[in-house]
Amino acid sequence: MKASAVHETLSKHMLATGEDIVIDLERSHGSYIYDSLENREYIDFFTYFASIPIGHNHPKMKDPVFQKKLLTSAMSKPSSSDFYTTLMAEFVDTFARVAMPKYMPYLFLVSGGALAVENALKTAFDWKFRKNVAKIQNTPDIAQHYALEGMGSKIIHFKEAFHGRSGYTMSLTNTADPRKYAYFPKFDWPRITNPKLRFPITEEVLKEVVQTEAIAIAQIEAALKKYPGDIAGLIIEPIQGEGGDNHFRPEFFQELRRLADEHEFLFIVDEVQSGMGVTGKWWAMEHMGVMPDIIAFGKKAQVCGIIAGPRIDEVENHVFQESSRNNSTWGGNLTDMVRCTRYLEIIEEDNLIEHTNKVGAKLKAGLEKLAENSNGVMDNVRGRGLMIAFDLPNKATRDEMKATLKENGLYCLPCGEKSIRFRGMLDTPEEIIDKALKIVEKSIPVI
Repeated sequence: MKASAVHETLSKHMLATGEDIVIDLERSHGSYIYDSLENREYIDFFTYFASIPIGHNHPKMKDPVFQKKLLTSAMSKPSSSDFYTTLMAEFVDTFARVAMPKYMPYLFLVSGGALAVENALKTAFDWKFRKNVAKIQNTPDIAQHYALEGMGSKIIHFKEAFHGRSGYTMSLTNTADPRKYAYFPKFDWPRITNPKLRFPITEEVLKEVVQTEAIAIAQIEAALKKYPGDIAGLIIEPIQGEGGDNHFRPEFFQELRRLADEHEFLFIVDEVQSGMGVTGKWWAMEHMGVMPDIIAFGKKAQVCGIIAGPRIDEVENHVFQESSRNNSTWGGNLTDMVRCTRYLEIIEEDNLIEHTNKVGAKLKAGLEKLAENSNGVMDNVRGRGLMIAFDLPNKATRDEMKATLKENGLYCLPCGEKSIRFRGMLDTPEEIIDKALKIVEKSIPVI
């Protein structure tokens, strides 16, 4: 099929309103994505919504031993939740050794970031319910107990959060685009002010953020008082991606950890977008100096799921002990596991976490300099590693600059109401950073 026929063909049966390019998977290379329609390449700071950990067609992905495993896993799709393979075991072993926090022993796999979050919430509901049952010294048959209200049925979450578009997650997501959640039935769960930072962090900014943190903590405490024993968990993105690349102070996360311990709910972090090295650490939570109870992951990991820590063991027969509490047919996608195993090996062999820190710092510093000289058009440059964003004066200006960046050869994403976000691959070369900064410089709108 010709590239020119792709959108027309898809539109016959699907809502094909995605990007107006057609990817050439073979000609895309390194930090460049190739468009078959225009026969041109772009610096790829979109990376399929931050889901590609290393460059397109990386030489080490062409290793014949790996490619044989990949083909074997793709020829048949086992239901990995119940039927195990050596390929799955190799992935779990590598993932646990390279990426999982050492204090977190439990792993659950599923397909899709929203379903990773969904199962994190289910884990919290199950945990809190069992906590409450133990307190009242009554252990009913859970299959026949339907009076769940008041026993651990609510999740605290934050404004401008994006946690997915499936069942439970619809009650959490509330970003700037209401099409993603409007009209769908939702639970009325406590929604908390997000005390996001603004950059550079001046004394005035810090004072305002500390005050907003106090408001957020007071709102959480009010919810705990209003729903005693019914808060199963609190979920937050260490960096709110879709909501605007919003950053928080470590001190705020330390308060969340304290509240989770004092009031017996699980502290859940959604690392679907911020995990797997993009911030210069395996998990963005490592920047915060606290340990969550559950990490939801996906995107760059290819396969999705949750990692859980030792607080889960405070109840008996939790979801990592009792069969079929959390489950799915596929138990994650085996082909994704095989691909991720190779990605993990490459990230480790090539020391790409440290590299991400280095080139990310260069990109951020370059953007900060451009912002200083932009007459106020660009500001609020922020980021960790290669998870970087900046603001424009308004949505219209943001959209204009995003289009100009594409015209000039750089593909990126919007976020929030007026932000542009860059999502580089972990092996992005320094020369790509230099080229990207030159493109940004000539793409800044004149106001």
